[in-house]
Amino acid sequence: MRKKIYGIIEPSGDGKKLSSVYDFIMMATIIISIIPLAFKTNNLLFQWIDYITVTIFILDYILRLITADIKLNKSAASFFLYPITPMAIIDLLSILPSVTVLNSGFRLLKLFRLLRTLKVLRAFKFLRYSKSFEIISNVFKKQKKVLAAVATMAVAYVLVSALVIYNVEPESFNTFFDAVYWATISLTTVGYGDLYPVTTIGRIVTMISSVFGIAIIALPSGVITAGYLSEINKDEE
Repeated sequence: MRKKIYGIIEPSGDGKKLSSVYDFIMMATIIISIIPLAFKTNNLLFQWIDYITVTIFILDYILRLITADIKLNKSAASFFLYPITPMAIIDLLSILPSVTVLNSGFRLLKLFRLLRTLKVLRAFKFLRYSKSFEIISNVFKKQKKVLAAVATMAVAYVLVSALVIYNVEPESFNTFFDAVYWATISLTTVGYGDLYPVTTIGRIVTMISSVFGIAIIALPSGVITAGYLSEINKDEE
């Protein structure tokens, strides 16, 4: 009986109908469960959505726990090891805000449910896109050193720009975090306008930062595009 349950709750890779249906139900439940997070108000409908979806998650957690020995293949120890596995921790964290007295600030833990979709998605064979995913994966593997260097440059840019603007215009930026926030949106060239320098020196720093930000953002795009084209050419050859 437990083996049948395990065959259903685990993502199906061989077209098992019940497993595929279960995967679809779980994915739909996950998506529905996070809908209330998009609203500030909490009405009766959202409460029922939370009650029903969290009940499904609890049942799913119990089913996975009672079949832990089949999954981990470590006899009785599996039942103690399973709760500390990454996916089990994610499941538990996503359930806690609904079954405990945690305040509303902890409701964002429900977003952990989205991570479960990565597991469920394995049940669906995106054969049409599998080659593309393989190519993109190869690009990131081969260019990981370059991308890591670019990421390091971006972090250094944010911190240095934040330090400069924080000391140039202490009146406009109350905390160093405000300066880091400003530097980050400058790097991405978003520029919300909620924090901005007002002095001439501050504006000069902003202009220089914006130019460097465009350059840093453009680097990974060029690296990934060049690597992708290279992989496509190799595949065609």
